[in-house]
Amino acid sequence: QVQLVESGGGLVQAGGSLRLSCAGSGRTFSNCAVAWFRQAPGKEREFVAARSWSGRTILYADSVKGRFTISRDNANHAVNLQMNSLKPEDTAVYYCAADPGGIATMKRHMYPYWGQGTQVTVSS
Repeated sequence: QVQLVESGGGLVQAGGSLRLSCAGSGRTFSNCAVAWFRQAPGKEREFVAARSWSGRTILYADSVKGRFTISRDNANHAVNLQMNSLKPEDTAVYYCAADPGGIATMKRHMYPYWGQGTQVTVSS
């Protein structure tokens, strides 16, 4: 079993930055691929970024490329999402997800473990 807890959400003005953290626990977390998804009101949950367990594969949605960075913090058993140059359209609940198979993918159904989400609101 893998447990995930997100933190770092909040309210920020357009152009600002936030760093989200996904703290993982469980014996297999270190071998997991970890991804971030987001869901805005009335919309489907969409892929944001993913990192394979090794870090050799990193994926980003086109809408966040060049602005968001996913990284692993092994000391704190966490995967972070640094979000810069935020836009109002980035407003959503952000979820982290983990796959013990270790392979990064944009496909939501490939991730069996999910956190509860953290709200990000970007004001214009």
